[in-house]
Amino acid sequence: MSDRKKASPDVTFDPQTVISPDKALVPSVIAVNEQRVATGFWPKIRKVAARIPFAKDVLAVWHCARDEQTPLAAKGIMLAALAYFVMPVDVVPDFIAGLGFTDDAAVFAALMAILGRNLKPKHRAAAKLDLERLRGE
Repeated sequence: MSDRKKASPDVTFDPQTVISPDKALVPSVIAVNEQRVATGFWPKIRKVAARIPFAKDVLAVWHCARDEQTPLAAKGIMLAALAYFVMPVDVVPDFIAGLGFTDDAAVFAALMAILGRNLKPKHRAAAKLDLERLRGE
């Protein structure tokens, strides 16, 4: 098979470009989402942890996505949700008071409904500690 006809060619994605959700489990997309989350997660969560009521869920998903025991398909979807959370381009921009994080909250509510069983007590406990530290409790 020639390089042009590879079943899964090496595709380079721009980390600032929004990726279609149906590609969330493509290995190269998972890698890009992992990069987005690695560079953008902690700066964003530090900025918004005190303002968003679903911060503990976001942190628990982050811990779960980093856990080697989490199934790859679940990790891929979690990384896609976390990448959406850190992306500067949203359906509803985050700077809009009162509405800015509604789209992010909807993404995490859907994620929790579908993949919440993958979150273990250790992920939730780590998220609680992180949130207390971030909020200065």
